[in-house]
Amino acid sequence: MLKNTYLAALHTFVQVAHHTSFSSAAKSLHITTGAISQQLLQLEAQLGFSLFERHSRGVRLTEAGQTLLVVVQRSLQDIDSTIEHLNQRANRREIRLKLTPSFAFKWLVPRLEDFYRHHPDIQIQTFAEGALVDSDRRDFDLAIDYGPFPYSKANAELLLEEYLLPVMSPAYLAAHPDLMTHARRPSAWREVVLLHDAMPWAKAARDYEWLYWVSEMGIELATHQGHFFNRTDMAMSAAEAGVGIAMARLALLSNELEQGKLVTPFEPIAANAGYYFIVHNQTETTAIFIEWLKGQVYRAD
Repeated sequence: MLKNTYLAALHTFVQVAHHTSFSSAAKSLHITTGAISQQLLQLEAQLGFSLFERHSRGVRLTEAGQTLLVVVQRSLQDIDSTIEHLNQRANRREIRLKLTPSFAFKWLVPRLEDFYRHHPDIQIQTFAEGALVDSDRRDFDLAIDYGPFPYSKANAELLLEEYLLPVMSPAYLAAHPDLMTHARRPSAWREVVLLHDAMPWAKAARDYEWLYWVSEMGIELATHQGHFFNRTDMAMSAAEAGVGIAMARLALLSNELEQGKLVTPFEPIAANAGYYFIVHNQTETTAIFIEWLKGQVYRAD
């Protein structure tokens, strides 16, 4: 196994091989000829074979030295290119962002134009691949995840507290007028179809959000019935199409209520959950983006 003490001597070995003399190599390395000679003698002693043939006009590589030179040069080049690549990656103005599709589509994407206008040199690579964010993998710089209070990961910071609100199409509400005046009566919900996000977070019951809402509202309702989706925005789209009533998250409602595409006779209630950001690579670029995210939340309030 290569010892750390070899590395400086191997670099000196390559320089001497290129210059064919200790003196010219010493000038290139800005050290004395004696220091070079001492390093190479120690290296040869550690390796157990000679690297150079010394003669009056300089040095010449032995056969073993020539074989070793090829390998060492290639390894040092690989090290240099890897370091250069890592430096470029560390210094690039780019963020690999992981988040849920619902939050990306309904909250983040409509706001990104503002970020690019203020920071045109920063690129955001957005990965919204699954209904749940796998923040245990380290293939990201920043992740935004949704979860209950208290959140499971100690290194996460709350970005935005969420609120729950049942929503439906105007026609659906008109077909179920008792929801306007007698929502606490079981009869008002008898013909209603519930639309669920079946995966609000890992290991949550698939009717968790409706179950939580009716418990907080004091309504007797069998929440296991209805249609189930793996994304909140899909349930909201189904509600807009008149399929039933979706348990929407307030942050994911943009202008559907203002435009009358969705309506509700209810007021939002705290979801006891929220969106958290988890930072894997703490850089100036991620700090800028986080500050912008917080500013967007503040503006929304």
